Parts: sequence; structure tokens; C-alpha cells
Amino acid sequence: MREKHPSAHPLLGMCLQPSIPKGWGYLTILAPRNLLYMRSRFLFGSRCWMTRFSPEILFKSVSFRFFGVKSDNEDSEPLKNRLLNNLLTMGVDVDMAKKRQPGVFNRTGINEQDLKMFLLSKGAGQEVIASIISRYPRALTRTTENLSKRWDLWRTIMTSDLEIVDILERSPESFFRSNNNVNLENNIKFLYSVGLTRKCLCRLLNNAPRTFSNSLDLNKQMVEFLQEVCLSLGHSHPIDFVRKIILKNPFILIQSTKRIKANIMFLQSTFNLNNEELLVLICGPGAEILDLSNACAKRNYTNIKEKLCSLGCTEQEVQKFVLSYLDVLFLGEKKFNDKIDCLIEEKISISQIIENPRILDSSISTLKSRIKELVDAGYNLSTSNISLLSWSQKRYKTKLKMLNMR
Repeated sequence: MREKHPSAHPLLGMCLQPSIPKGWGYLTILAPRNLLYMRSRFLFGSRCWMTRFSPEILFKSVSFRFFGVKSDNEDSEPLKNRLLNNLLTMGVDVDMAKKRQPGVFNRTGINEQDLKMFLLSKGAGQEVIASIISRYPRALTRTTENLSKRWDLWRTIMTSDLEIVDILERSPESFFRSNNNVNLENNIKFLYSVGLTRKCLCRLLNNAPRTFSNSLDLNKQMVEFLQEVCLSLGHSHPIDFVRKIILKNPFILIQSTKRIKANIMFLQSTFNLNNEELLVLICGPGAEILDLSNACAKRNYTNIKEKLCSLGCTEQEVQKFVLSYLDVLFLGEKKFNDKIDCLIEEKISISQIIENPRILDSSISTLKSRIKELVDAGYNLSTSNISLLSWSQKRYKTKLKMLNMR
């Protein structure tokens, strides 16, 4: 019988597939040295590598040694579980935290206990700490050193630690969103340099803390833009102008100059204002709507005009009505129309509404309940002052009590 070529030995047809323990990231195999690789022609002229063994090797079992390296995922799993257990013990809503910022839980170097001890030392309670982490888990990635520096910078504005804790409880993002303390320090210095007082900065930090996370260039861009607007309208004190607008609208520094410019043009063209009138408006009540979406402002004004004109108002009366209370521009179509319809149904005339626009601040349920209480007390809304529909609850109750005593 013709002797088979060694390469045709049955052993060569066997594919050695050792099982690899689960979790091993890669495998290294050590085999005996007597291996010779040779390149040859094989099937259709393609090239491949063929293995040739010495006779000693062919009939001798080949030993394998496995060297395994565990993957990062398996190493990190116990740490991740420990973190989640610790957070649950602290009262953190882990499901909420994962939904908001899932990437945080795949990071290393997180020490929830350091964050907890830091906030406790500043007067925050356990529930407040759990709420902060639940809503903004990125707080877990900040180092104690970074937090201490940032806290000290905030304290140059706020008068107590508890005031800062209160801001963190309302808006944890405002403090933990950035770890760039140099940028924060530069923003504080810049805002002081343009004439803002500590009281102004305190209001900004309470109402629009994101201002301090803005890049310094963005804040400079907005301040310079407002100063240019001031000078273009004939005002000779740009620093005073900027301070007034920021005091009226602390959110303005976190808006784009494009939006502010569009709204200023909208006010001037819609209400036919000269430069002096426009200046007075945007330094006063008009400042509050400068950060409103320009498309929204236009849409709401168009709806107000259509609704009031359908009830017999002239365009001039509509303009006077809106200018007397610009906050009405924040009311969407449905909300505005529903409130007007509610008042009309209760026999309140459109002229009364035009003269008392603040009553539209009240919700429909408040309007209905107060109208019923006043009518039951014998108050004639058709001929009497209706401004009490927008009074504070305490003031309104006092008036209602007096009416019921008559």
C-alpha cells in the first residue's frame, strides 16, 4: 500500500479547539517547538500556510497551557455593584440616575462617600444629598478638592453655606455641571468689572446659575452686545443699562444675542416705538420678554390680536393692552383664549379685561372659584373693580371676609 504523506495524517485533519474559560479576554497557547511552517501551492493556486510536524510530534500528545487575562468589564462588575448598593443605602433613586446619565456608572474613580461627607459638612441633609445624586449623578465624578474650590468661589457671592445648599437642591446641575473653576473665577471677576454688585451676582446665582458655567467669551459677547444696543438707542451710560436689564431679567446672559436682537426688533416694529420709547421699555417691563423665543412671541401676539379684535377691540387697543402688561405674551393660544372665554361667560366685559390685564395671571380654576365666591357674597362683577381676581390669596380672603360681613 502506498504510504501516505505526513500531511495527510488523520491528526492533521483534527481541529484543536480547547474550551476557553468564560471571562478571559484573550488566549495564549504554548506548543512544542518542532513546528515548521512552509508556504506552498494549494488548490486553485491560492497561497496558505501549512503545518508540518516531525514524526515524534505526530504521535505524541501535544500539551497546551492557557494564560488568561480577565476583561475590564468583569473586574469592574463588583465595584459597580458595590456603588449601586451604596447609593441605594443612601436613598438615591438609582433608576432615575441611570436614565438621566447612564455613562456615569461605567466610569472608574467614583467615590460616593466623599461626595456625601462633603455635602454633609456644608449642612445638606441625607434626603437632599440623595435627591441631588438621583437628578444629577455626574456629581459623583467630582473630586473633593474641586468641590471645595468651587464652593469657596460661590461663597464669595453667597452669604452662607445653606444658601448654596438651597440652590443645589433646586438645581444640582448649576453647581456640578462644570468642573472648570478657573472659568468660574474669571466670570465672577468679569461680572463685577461691568458694574454688577454682589447683590446682582447673588440674584444671578439664585435664578440663573448657568450664567457662571458659560464660557467667559459667551458672557463677554452678550454684555458687549447689550452695550452696543444701549449706545445705538442714544443712551450714554452702557454699564448702567446692562445692570438694569440683568436685574430685570437674570436669564438674559444664558440666551443668544441673535434671540435678544430679534425680540428688540419685534418690539420696536410691532408697537411703532421710537428709540427713546424702546429704551424705556427694555430697561423696564420689556426686559422680561427678551429671552422669549421670537417665533413664540410673534405667534402669541398674533393670537391675542385676532382674539381681541373678534370681540370688538381695535388694533390700537390691542397694542395698548399688550404694552401695559407684556407678560401676556407668555400665554399660549389655548391658555389665553380659554381665560378670555371664561371671563366673558361670567358677564365680565372685554373693556374690563383690557383695563385689568393682570387678571389673566390667575388660572382658570382660580378665576372660576373666585367669581363664584364674589357673586355669592353679592359682589357685582359687571359694575365693580375686577382686579381682586388677581390679588394674592391673603389679600383676597381678607376682602371676601369683609364682603360676607356686610
